[in-house]
This record gives sequence, structure tokens and C-alpha cells, in this order.
Amino acid sequence: MNPDALTEQLQLFLDVLETGSFSAAARRHPLTPSAVARRIDALERALGSRLFSRTTHAVRATPAGLAFAERARRILAELHLARAEAVSLSSAPEGLIRIDAPSPFGRRHLGPAIAEFLRANPGLDVQLRLIDSFTDLEGEHLGEVDIVVRIGPLPDRRLVATPLASMTRIVCASPDYLRRHGIPRSPLELEEHHGLDWDSLAPPYAWRFEVDGRLQLCKPRRMRETSNNAETLLFSALAGLGIAHLPTWLIGEHLLRGELLPLFCENGLPPAEPSSIYALRLEREASPRTRLLLGFLKQRFGFPPPWDQALQAGLDAARQ
Repeated sequence: MNPDALTEQLQLFLDVLETGSFSAAARRHPLTPSAVARRIDALERALGSRLFSRTTHAVRATPAGLAFAERARRILAELHLARAEAVSLSSAPEGLIRIDAPSPFGRRHLGPAIAEFLRANPGLDVQLRLIDSFTDLEGEHLGEVDIVVRIGPLPDRRLVATPLASMTRIVCASPDYLRRHGIPRSPLELEEHHGLDWDSLAPPYAWRFEVDGRLQLCKPRRMRETSNNAETLLFSALAGLGIAHLPTWLIGEHLLRGELLPLFCENGLPPAEPSSIYALRLEREASPRTRLLLGFLKQRFGFPPPWDQALQAGLDAARQ
């Protein structure tokens, strides 16, 4: 299979995974839903494994499909980098890309991705500024950066938003805290526990759970600590001070190591939030160097992102 055909096949698979529908994936390609289904069938036969379970309402990835998705993203990222390296020998974009991003996400995920991107693009430079508070995206600031990475609802619909990864939160606590205070079996029991919470700028989807068929706010009555910084809440959760509701991109490694235990995940990861992790820019045509970086980051992260795939595999293994 030539590289272009492989890229198209893998991207089609990832589009089905992201949208949960052959019809929705078909709208992203010049294909019919039946043609998408046939190509997925062919891919499954070639791999010798079922990648999706299909019902009349949805198409869901199997454990094999989730594992393959991580490989597919890595292959697409490598192909993207290989093309970038080939172009860099002749007419690759040059210059500086200026990025603002939240400090915790930047340290854990964006920084390593940028390093890999720069190795493949010797003509490009990046100015990555990690910030601990949201920056006003109006006025002169947007003229000073090319991309602002934001997590959560979009602050301004006039901006061009490129979704980079889905956003999922998990209720978690340290094993020590749960030994001392007991394990809540339902979100309704959270009010009897100690909590760790955001301050007045709390994310809109924090501490919200589907109970009896409707979304309800369920949170601890006593908050041992509040903060506007996610890492501060993580440190306190690790110290056994209370229960927190934190994003998987922040706590995934601690959950996999058993330093934190997930709550209410008996059926797997909770649904992703309507908001995502975005790259924002002004409503103007992106430069070739910015487009190159955005394309790389979309392949590096994605829907679901690698940290959620690893967590889902860990939850599946724990249930077996």
C-alpha cells in the first residue's frame, strides 16, 4: 500500500472512531457510508481482528480497536514527520511559531510534542510560553502569538478553533484517603466526603454526573482546599486530603501507577465533555508553519487522546 493510501485508510478509521458513525465519517471523505463500512471491513480482515462493535445506533471501538488507534496515530504522525523532513530539504516553512499554553498541560504533553516537531523541522523555531492563568484573548495579545492552547469552553466564537484532543474528567482519591473515609459508591454520596475544588472559576462540567437519567451537581460538602491551579489540587489528592474531579490528561499516570484510584468508572471512562482541548488563533489564514504544527498536534493527540486510551486499557485489564 502506498503512503497516501495508507494515510487515507488510517485517517478514515480514526474518523469513524471519533464520530462513532460511518455516516458522519463519510461526510469527511468523498465516500458513501456503505463504502466506509466496506473499507473498515477490509481493514479488519487485513488485521485479523474486530476494530468496532456495531449496533443500529452507534459504532464503538473494541479494546483491539482502541489499541490499534494509538498505533494508527503514531503511524500518521510519523508519516507527517517524514513528509516534513522531506520538504525541509527543499522548501520547508521557516520562521518562529509563538504559542501560549496552560503550564500543567504544557509540561506533560505539549512540551514533548513540540520537541519532536522541532527535530523534524530544522527550519522552524518555537517560542512556547507556559502560563498559570487564562490570558485575555482580545486586543493586542492575539497579535503577539500564533496559537493559544485552551482547555474547556471556547472564550470567543470569533476565534478560529482547531480541536486537538477530547477532554475527560475522573473523580479520584488516594488509597490512603479511601481507607480512612470509605469509598463512595454513587456521586450522591460525595457530599459526605472531603473535597478538593476549583475556586470561583470552576470549569462548567466539574462535579456534574448523570444520576437517574439527568445531569446533577454532586460535590463534597466540605472543601479542604480550593485553587485556580489543577496541579495544586492534584498534589493535595496525592497527599490524601480529599476527593478531586480532575482531567485525565493530568492524572492518568498517577491512576495507572495506583497512586490515585478512579471512582465511578466500573463501566469504563466517563463520557468526554462537550468542550475539548483547542488551539485558538485569530480569524485569518494560518501561515504554512502554523498549519504544519496544527496538523502534527492533531495527529499526536486526537479523539480519544493517547492518555485516555491507556487509561481505558488499564480499566479493562482491571475488570478481567
